[in-house]
This record gives sequence, structure tokens and C-alpha cells, in this order.
Amino acid sequence: MEAIEPAYGTGPLLLIAAASIAVLLFLVMKVRLHAFVSLTLVSLLVALATRIPLADVVPTLLDGFGSTLASVALLVGLGVMIGRMLEATGGAAVLANTLVRAFGEKRAPLALGVASLLFGFPIFFDAGLIVMLPVIFSVARRVGGSVLLYALPAAGAFAVMHAFVPPHPGPVAAADLLGADMGVTLIVGLVLAVPTWYLASYLYSRYAGRRFELPVPDDVIPANGSDRAEHDHLPRLGTVLGILLLPMLLIFCNTGVTTLATTGAINGEAAWAQALVLIGQTPVALLTTALVAMAALGRRGIRARGSSSSSTTRSARYARSS
Repeated sequence: MEAIEPAYGTGPLLLIAAASIAVLLFLVMKVRLHAFVSLTLVSLLVALATRIPLADVVPTLLDGFGSTLASVALLVGLGVMIGRMLEATGGAAVLANTLVRAFGEKRAPLALGVASLLFGFPIFFDAGLIVMLPVIFSVARRVGGSVLLYALPAAGAFAVMHAFVPPHPGPVAAADLLGADMGVTLIVGLVLAVPTWYLASYLYSRYAGRRFELPVPDDVIPANGSDRAEHDHLPRLGTVLGILLLPMLLIFCNTGVTTLATTGAINGEAAWAQALVLIGQTPVALLTTALVAMAALGRRGIRARGSSSSSTTRSARYARSS
């Protein structure tokens, strides 16, 4: 397909882009139209508004979807698998409660936020928050104070990781469109995510926790703790941290070797350098981590029932027993 010359200048194209975002939000939030259908419809409308020849509208649409899915779907799918394995085996509860004990109960909000930053690397915002909520409620009930003091650092951590850090869809798609190195994107994303979380989420939670008294709902976690924990085979903290950090280390191998080869510090054509570049490619790094997670977590005999509600129940029980 030949390159299409734009019919408008920069100004009108920016206005069309802004209008398309507004229409997309309206369809998703007000009309309640499915996000995928809304994106497809808005894409067609943008193509018509920018005067793309009618014969090229569908090929342009398919080309855009195909190139995006080719780079994003594999990374997102593997990232979801890793996150789901950690979620179903109680890794979030292990990580959160260990950090709470390490930081101390007075710094429990900070500990929950740090745990969510780590756990937010492979798991999406909504799933991660659902998994962490029982832990948050349990810690809030045990330590005392408004639940906002504990929930906002965790929610903010998942939000910034989802917005800034691969392998989440937004950062991956943006890096692909810009041709950016995934390792550099990961580093820059972390540099942006951590201060943003600390200023906008953690510090604000300290104010909101004092200003707004929100108790832990009694119907979420029974106060009497009548049900017993089922955590005979929870993963060790080292296993959880290893699975979370392994893809970052592998991706940094790619970025580091590529940078050193570019500066002439090493021979980029050497077999060992090519091997490190290969295993540091983001799809290979995530695939390797998924296989390691299957081997490390699958042998522990965790009876994951396959639903997020069951995994959050186990996390809550573990949190109360810690």
C-alpha cells in the first residue's frame, strides 16, 4: 500500500485527534459500548475525517491493528500469565505481609505501596488491586486508622506501573510506535513511576487518611476470623521476588550489551553477546520468566481454583494469620 499524503495540516489533525479521544470516551463511558468496538468505530471515523481514500480505509485499519497486535499481544499475554500465577498462588500476600513486618506497622502504608509497585510489574491494575484489597483491609484492621491510608498507596502503585512500565499495553504500544528500546523504556518508566507514586499517592494518602475516616467494611473480612487459613504451600519470598525481578534483569542484559557494543566497549558480533541480546529481547525474557514461574510455583501443590475471588480469599486468610 502506497504512503498516503495527509489532506490537512498539523492544526486540523490535532483537532481531529482530540475529537476522536472525546468520542471514544463518550462511547465507552456514556454509551457503555465495548472498548474494542468503540476503538474500531472511532478508527473508521478518523480515517474518513482525515480524507483517507475510501479504498485505503480498511487496509489502513487492518495494517494498524496488525502491527500493534504483533508487538503488544505477545508481551501482554505473557505478562498476564506471570501475574496470574503469582496471584493464584498467594504471592501478593507473601510479599505484602513480609514487607509490612520489615517496615513495621507504623510504616505499613509505605510497605503496601512498595509491595504493589513490585507486584504491579506483571499484573494489570484491576486484577492487582483486587488481589491486594484483602491484604489492605486486614492490615488496616490490625493497625488501625482510615482504610484510605493503606489503600491509596497500593492503588496508586498499580496505576503508575500500569501507565508507565512495560509489559503493560500502553507503554509497550508507545515504545513500539516510537521505535524505542524496551529496556530504556523500562528504566525511564520506573524513573517516572516511582516519584509520581510517592508524591501523588503515598504523600496524599497520609493527608487523606487523617482527613477522611473510612473504616474497613465488616462484610469484606469477618472481624472474628472464623475461617481458617489454607496456606500450607505458599511460595517463599525469594521465589516471588525472583520471578518479579527476572524479566527486568534479562531485559537489562539486552540493553546493556547493546549499549556497550554501540560504544565499542565489547564486540557486539561475539556469540556470547548475541546470546545475551536474544535472551534479553522482551518476548524471550517474559517467556523465560513464565516457564520459570511454572516450574517454581507449579510444584508447590497450590490448589488454585482458577477464579480471582478464590485467590483473594486465600490472600486475606494469610494476611490475618501473619
